[in-house]
This record gives sequence, structure tokens and C-alpha cells, in this order.
Amino acid sequence: MRLNKGQEEAVRHGEGPCMVLAPPGSGKTLIITERTKYLIEERQVKPERILVITFTRYAAREMRERFAQLTEGKAYPVTFGTFHSVFYGILKCVYGLSPANLLSEKEGLDLLRHVVNSEDITSAPDGGDEEELLRELAREISIVKNGLLHLHEFQSAILNSEEFAAVFRAYEHKKKEQRKFDFDDMMVQCYALFKKRPDILSKWQDRFTYILIDEFQDINRIQYEIMRLLTFPENNLFVVGDDDQSIYGFRGAKPELMLYMKQEFPEIRTIPLTVNYRSTEFIVGAGSRVIYHNEARYFKRVQSLRGKGEAVHVQEVKDEAEEGRYIAVEIEKLLEKGTKPEEIAVLYRTAMQARMVTEILNEHHIAYETKERVPNFYEHFIARDMLAYLKLASGDRARNLFLQIANRPVRYLSRASMEHPVVTFEELRCFYCDKEYMQDIIDQLEVDLRILENMAPYAAIQYIRKRVGYDSFLKEYAKEHQIPWHSLMAVMEELEERCKTYRTFEDWRRHIKEYTKELEAQRSVRAVEEEHQGKVQLMTMHAAKGLEFESVFVIHANEGEIPYQKAETKEELEEERRMFYVALTRAKERLYISYITEKNGNCLKPSRFVAELLGKAS
Repeated sequence: MRLNKGQEEAVRHGEGPCMVLAPPGSGKTLIITERTKYLIEERQVKPERILVITFTRYAAREMRERFAQLTEGKAYPVTFGTFHSVFYGILKCVYGLSPANLLSEKEGLDLLRHVVNSEDITSAPDGGDEEELLRELAREISIVKNGLLHLHEFQSAILNSEEFAAVFRAYEHKKKEQRKFDFDDMMVQCYALFKKRPDILSKWQDRFTYILIDEFQDINRIQYEIMRLLTFPENNLFVVGDDDQSIYGFRGAKPELMLYMKQEFPEIRTIPLTVNYRSTEFIVGAGSRVIYHNEARYFKRVQSLRGKGEAVHVQEVKDEAEEGRYIAVEIEKLLEKGTKPEEIAVLYRTAMQARMVTEILNEHHIAYETKERVPNFYEHFIARDMLAYLKLASGDRARNLFLQIANRPVRYLSRASMEHPVVTFEELRCFYCDKEYMQDIIDQLEVDLRILENMAPYAAIQYIRKRVGYDSFLKEYAKEHQIPWHSLMAVMEELEERCKTYRTFEDWRRHIKEYTKELEAQRSVRAVEEEHQGKVQLMTMHAAKGLEFESVFVIHANEGEIPYQKAETKEELEEERRMFYVALTRAKERLYISYITEKNGNCLKPSRFVAELLGKAS
């Protein structure tokens, strides 16, 4: 392939540090593989002295395969790997580590659970999901280690400073006792090794005299410091990245490290790439208008070689259901025109936003694949409670259904009153035969179920909420578990919205069963190449990074969603804008953006990023 002027300049860079600013679709992989070939075949650098690093095993494998094709199968012993695989290899050589020393994610969470349960923790929030709390704690520990932070510099969002420090130290101590390393320790231990043993560092500096790094905008502090040590004193460091696509702040990525490179390496050569080979002019222009509003960035002027293309379509819809129907109809049009399903992507800020879309795609019989696990809305306890009431109303008398709703609202019904797999009202009355007030409560439950029997699902849920007293129960539940009342009401109202179109409980039940079956199928199918064929791709904006599609739908482009409601600081808002920019620039031919105006009775605003895209932002 013929290189353009910027690409040629980057590939033929000589000695010393070089930073290539590579916007979306500018050929990053091509530049790294071509430069690697150039170093070997034209500058006579020994292949074994070249280290090429990227961030995922998939990207490293793709880079290796592209290099093999480029060199026509010559077995040049260049090292291609991720940061973690390279540093693990170094620790393996020095300390004799084996896979038995590595802590899996599950083992790490189990160890952290043991530590948390052993410590006197009082500041953790009540009523949350324990697994989610442990994952968040593990993420915070990772940020401290990858950022080379002192414990007193970090403020946990979960625990107070003293308790977080105690958990951190106990977790590290337990690993040391077991001679175990977690994912982050590969970096921490390698950095400590190089700092303590300059003799060992010198050997690895001699081994790798040329280092090339892809996706440099995703680097964190400890990775950066190790690279500085490894490349010294020649500083033959060649980095390719785009500060506008740095979206992993929650993992400790520091895009400002790219901005500070000129201070760290005064002699660094900066080469901007200016051609986007992926997207049409309309799409490139839309992305540029949005990202222009970020201040902490390198300015770039990018042009498309794909022609103007179709205008970016921004769609206002009433609610999530209308948005889902709009997307399904547009996808059907694309499929009819010959677009392959796997060339269509639906992108969203969080997996929760995919729930309604997946349900409506099922109704339209559009095959899809989700990259992340989409939560099943009907597994929420409120949905399970409503379904239990309706199953009981339809004649099912299973004990588990009675136990589900017996005291929602409170009826003082005990588990002991329901001994058998099938429960009867006669059995309940017999158990409480000496308590007249309980007879009235049982009678009322039976009457309520008879009334519900012939109701449409929407009317039935209204009855359960207002007449049976479920809303009052939820209010007490929220207070007891320290959960915002409005968040439970939002679930309740979404459930009502989903059941409105069904005339009978049986129809709704059949739909829920099919939807759940499809979600389970999605969870059992992951990341096998041929499985992508024939399926529309659904994923978060984070997961879409590095991918490209003919047609892209960006949904829920609302304030509070993107930018996310918890993003408050300038840095957080700029990262949210970069995330939106990444989503837009996944599209090659067609880009659709939708926002809703109403949710759970509340009016919503379109994202400020939509106004920026349309050139209307102040």
C-alpha cells in the first residue's frame, strides 16, 4: 500500500523519540508494521531488539499477523505483546514466576472479599450488590497502583480513607503471604525491580533498543515510567496515539502524558496524520465539531478521502420504546438495501441503556449480538414481584411465588405458614386460626388476586401499586436500604411502559420468556469470529473503540447519559466528550444519533454534545 506524506514521514523516522498523532481511520497499525519492517530491512536493526507493545491480546495478535503478511511470512523474531505480557515475561525470567503465581480475577475478588469481611468496615454503603462493591474496590486499588499514588493521595468513593488504606494493605499482605501476583502487580513489581536493580534494567535496555507503542493515549503512569526507564539513554521510543480517543480514565489512563511528552523529551519529533480513510466528510466533520470543544488536546485538522457521503441524522424520539422502534425500522431498511448485519452497530454509554433496544429487536426478529452482558430487566426484584402477583392471579399456587410477595406489602405471613410446595388459602387460614386479624389479611389477599385475574398487565400493576399498597412498601424498602426512592419508582414506571402493549398476562409472559431466552443465548456466545456473521452488533462506547462499521446508531444522547450525570469536573466532562467522539468516528458511511424527550414522566434534554455536533453550542 502506498503511504501518504505523513505516514511516510512517520515510518522513516530515524533515531530518538517520536510521537505520531493518529486520528480515527488514519492507519495506525499500518504505520507501526511498516516502521518495524523499515527498521529491520533498511536500517539493519536486529529484529530481536525491537519491542512492539499494544493494550490487548487481540490487538497484539492482529499486529503480529499484519506484520507477517507485510514481510511475506519472514520469521523475524520481533516481540509483539501487551504491557502485561511483556512485563510478566521479564518477571518470569528474573523471579521464575509461573502461571501458578498469578491471581485470576475471581481469586482476587475472593481474596478481597475475605479481607473486607475480616476488617472492621463501617463506611461501606448498605443495601448494595456485594459483587459490585468488591469490583469497585478492586478498581480503586488498581488506580492507586497504576498511578503510583500514595494512599493518602487517594479518596475512595466507597470507604473512608482509613478503612480503604487498611483494606489495601491487608490485600497486598495476603497476596505476598501466598506469593501471588494480580494483574497490576506485573507492572508494580517490574517497576520496583528496575528501580532497585540497575544491572537488570541495563540488560533489558540492551535487549530492546527500539520500542514502539500503539494506542499511547491509554497509557497509565506506571507504564509510562517503565517505558522511560527501558528506553533510556537512546530514547528510541516511537508512540502512536490520539489524545482525543483517551476514554479509560476509570482504569487510570492519563491522556495528559501525551501532552507532556514535549516537556519530558524536548527533542521529540511530533508527526500529525491528517487523512481519515475510514469515514465520509459529514462524519469526520461531525466528530471534529464536537471534539473541538475540549481544551486539553493537540489541535488536528483532519480531512476525509471518502467524499461527502450521507448527512448525519439526528433523531428526536418521545421515549425509550419509540427510540427502540425507530432503530429497528432503520435497521430493517439498511438490511433491505443490502447492508450486512455485522456492519451495523448500536452504541450506548452503559449496558443498562440496551435493555429496551434488545427487547424491540427481538420483537422485530432482528438477530443481534451484545459485546457485554446486558442486564435482564425482568430479573430486577420489582419485576419479579409483579410477575409473582400475576402468576398467582392466574392460578399458580407455587410456594416460591407466595414467599416472593407475602410481605410486600407487610402482611405478617411467616414462612412456617407455607410448608408445602403448593400453598392454599385454606392452609394459611388454618395456620392462623387463632388470629382474627390474620384471617382478614388472608381474605384480602385472595380477593386481590381474584380481581387481578382478568386484568391486562398494565391495569394489574396499577392496582398492585395503589390498591394493594406496593408503592408504600417500596418507600419503606428504599428508606431501610438507603436507596433513592426515585430510582425504584423509575424501575416501576419502566415496567409499566413495557407491559402497556400486551392485552393479557399470558401474552406478556410469552414475550418475557422469549426475551430472556435470547439474552441467555447472548451470554453463552462470546468473541468467536464466525459468530459475528449475520448479527447486528450492540456494545458500549468503550467496547467500540478500535472498531468500525458501515452504519452506526448512537442512542440515548441525553444530558445525564452522555455526559454521564456523575461527570462533574472539567477533566471528567472532557473524557465524556472524547467517548462521544469515539462513538461517532466508528461510522464509515452512515451515522444516526437519537435522544429521548421523556422518561418516567420527566422531561429530558438532548446532550450538549448533540448541540456541538450541530454547530449550535455557545
